[in-house]
Amino acid sequence: MNRGRVKVCRFCEDKALKIDYKSERVLRRFVTERGKIIPRRMTGTCARHQRVLMRAIKRARQIALMPFVADAVK
Repeated sequence: MNRGRVKVCRFCEDKALKIDYKSERVLRRFVTERGKIIPRRMTGTCARHQRVLMRAIKRARQIALMPFVADAVK
């Protein structure tokens, strides 16, 4: 069996990096171009930080800092 590399949570590694609904640049990395939240098995974030990240993305969407969906696809 070919095992991939172990993904490490970037928020556990770098304690200075905070998850905040106002930091749209950080949240953009965890959302696809279609507007879906990327699952933790793909990003490597731990369960605790994935929950906080999901909550922050949903809050940013509610106050219109981030779109719910991408623009119309041609």
